[in-house]
Amino acid sequence: MGREKFSIFKRIESFKYAFNGLRILLGEEHNARIHLIAIVVACSAGVFFGISNTEWCIIVISIGMVFAFELINSAIENISDYVQPELDAVIKKIKDLSAAAVLVSALMAFVCALVIFLPKIDWQ
Repeated sequence: MGREKFSIFKRIESFKYAFNGLRILLGEEHNARIHLIAIVVACSAGVFFGISNTEWCIIVISIGMVFAFELINSAIENISDYVQPELDAVIKKIKDLSAAAVLVSALMAFVCALVIFLPKIDWQ
């Protein structure tokens, strides 16, 4: 088995699969739409408060982390339902662990947002 010759066009074409994955995520996963609302709120707050480049980097990394874990969680749920449609204790444990990864990443993103935005609010 030889290696396939590198093709920039095939690499560019592979982006359509990734964008289709994002379309599926936002179209089928309710939690992803909730995360999308949180992104709009965080980015709006970032513009309103004029946050620094470093703070923007933290926000963007947090957003990417939450969406990446949401994508992985959705993939795990879909493959689990495909290979084992009936209720199974091991599959439930796997799904719960991947859901926990999303929860942890979302909580970390929320804490980052609090650290960035709470000091900027004029409480008077």
